[in-house]
Amino acid sequence: MDKRKLTLALAVVFIVNITLIALAQTAPFASAESWKRGASGETVKKIQQRLSDWGYYSGAIDGVYGSRTEEAVKKFQKKNGLTADGVAGPATLAAIGLPSGSSGSGSGSSDVNLLARLISAEARGEPYAGQVAVGAVVLNRMEHPSFPSTMSGVIYQKGAFSCLDDGQFNQPVTETAYRAAREALAGHDPSGGAIYYFNPATATSSWIWSRPLIVTIGKHRFCK
Repeated sequence: MDKRKLTLALAVVFIVNITLIALAQTAPFASAESWKRGASGETVKKIQQRLSDWGYYSGAIDGVYGSRTEEAVKKFQKKNGLTADGVAGPATLAAIGLPSGSSGSGSGSSDVNLLARLISAEARGEPYAGQVAVGAVVLNRMEHPSFPSTMSGVIYQKGAFSCLDDGQFNQPVTETAYRAAREALAGHDPSGGAIYYFNPATATSSWIWSRPLIVTIGKHRFCK
């Protein structure tokens, strides 16, 4: 190959590489696991709806990831100890309770991911039956008229679980928590239908102590 042809070939390769890099940088989202400004679709609508339900977002539920959605995501991320970059990546989607394409320990379900995160934060170190019972309490609340009817609504209900305020919710999820979440979702309820639980060593509310006891598992009292 003469010098002229070699130079032309190198130029073509250079142009192709630059084009690919530019396309990657300007794409609305890097993959199905990450959503950011410029993206659109049903997943964006779900992000907007949940953030709206929790008071982070006040714009239209239009499925368009604009600046208002980005700011709402940042507020949610800051509140929940996540990197506040405005990008709904796997960690943020899991915290919101939406599929991310990264199922974590083979769970394969956004409900399993979200419930496991709650169980891990609230019952880390508790007996396995106690972990399943904590998951069952969430599911029992979803069926109770006094609580939201969705898992994310129950878990993110203001003041419902202290782990959302003390940072435990964003700690790594234990493997037993995933198993406990799947078992609770399959219908196993060691709590006996409880909708409340508390640790008597740390509880200071006289109201929670007044709730009728169903069963004690580990450090938690499960109540009606």
